[in-house]
Amino acid sequence: MDVARTPDEQFADLPGFPFAPHYAEVVAEDLEPVRMHYLDEGPADGPVVLLLHGQPTWSYLYRKVIPVLVEAGLRAIAPDLIGFGRSDKPTDHTDYTVARHVGWVQSLVTGLDLTDVTLVAQDWGGPIGLSVLAAEPDRFARVVAANTILHTADPALADRLTWAVNGTGESRVVLEEALVDYLLYTQRAPVLVPSLFVGAATTNPLEPAVLAAYDAPFPDRRLTAGLRQMTALLPLTRNDVGARLGRRTMRALEQLEKPFLTCYSDGDPATRGWETVFVERVPGAQGQPHRTIAGAGHFLQEDAGEELGRTVAAFVTGG
Repeated sequence: MDVARTPDEQFADLPGFPFAPHYAEVVAEDLEPVRMHYLDEGPADGPVVLLLHGQPTWSYLYRKVIPVLVEAGLRAIAPDLIGFGRSDKPTDHTDYTVARHVGWVQSLVTGLDLTDVTLVAQDWGGPIGLSVLAAEPDRFARVVAANTILHTADPALADRLTWAVNGTGESRVVLEEALVDYLLYTQRAPVLVPSLFVGAATTNPLEPAVLAAYDAPFPDRRLTAGLRQMTALLPLTRNDVGARLGRRTMRALEQLEKPFLTCYSDGDPATRGWETVFVERVPGAQGQPHRTIAGAGHFLQEDAGEELGRTVAAFVTGG
């Protein structure tokens, strides 16, 4: 396996990001170990909050959330998925699978021996993190689902989601056109620039230096295999291996009694509807103080990071 690393100088003096890097070797399936970067802020003996990002971001996304959690006495751990941020980047796109992303994060959780974990998952952080929870349920105490989904292509999702992704009949699917357009663009564009997507999916304009920070991990095309492949891994049919994994994870969630909070924005059509699905299907979601954050887009950490942080802190501490 050929692995590349983004030069450290790409991460110098990023705005609002004073956090020290940490690294751990992680493994998945039949691949050799790779190095995963993570942030580790707050008291070492504090309750752990695991902050998972998705596509096309990295732990920089949580820079406004982390100080709020630390002030509440919590230990915030925010990894960069393999292929993103300061983590290793296999250069062959076929090295990336949904199962391997799950395995890499699971390896981090077990390698650091994290327990009593509160999972905060946004975008692909949901399908990955919730599958880790399904595999390691005793390590997790609660969940905050924030603008995320599960990839299932379940026919029962018909007319439940703003962005349709569901089977219909015996062998057909219904797909949101914008989702297909996004997938095709990421596979066909000669150059992928994360800041274009981040800037388009927030309600508040971002400063040029902030947008540049999202592009920092990818100074050349050799480093973008994981960035590009993650979109190609989107399960669009019931037969996709990722959809089978998603359905298995959903079955585990349907037995989950641990507290499960939804915290979605009101400006994210890509995930709209899933907050209701989770509340209906996850026993631990019953009676929780679910939140809708007004005036925020898909990347609610950018538009309302402090508010998300306060919501998570109150959920963990009972405040």
